Amino acid sequence: MIEEEATTTEVEEVPEGEQVEEQVEEKPVSKPKGKRQKRKARFSPQIYKFYKVDDDKVTRLRKECPRCGKGNFLAEHSDRLSCGKCGYADFKKTKN
Repeated sequence: MIEEEATTTEVEEVPEGEQVEEQVEEKPVSKPKGKRQKRKARFSPQIYKFYKVDDDKVTRLRKECPRCGKGNFLAEHSDRLSCGKCGYADFKKTKN
């Protein structure tokens, strides 16, 4: 035979005239948020730095990346040329 289990709940009775304090969960205090920082406008590449135009001829002023292809120029450092896209580096020869 299966016996049914009964559950009982206890209810506290509050006498009239007394107030019951409700338990409220306290939220964690967050730090005050500061002003949002404005985003800087992205700097578009200045194309005139990479090309030189003479009458009808256009010449490239910088060397292009052999891995990435046309349109990706190598950055000129004091001791090397490097590509910012793929990481290719071409070291300059030093005079000894």
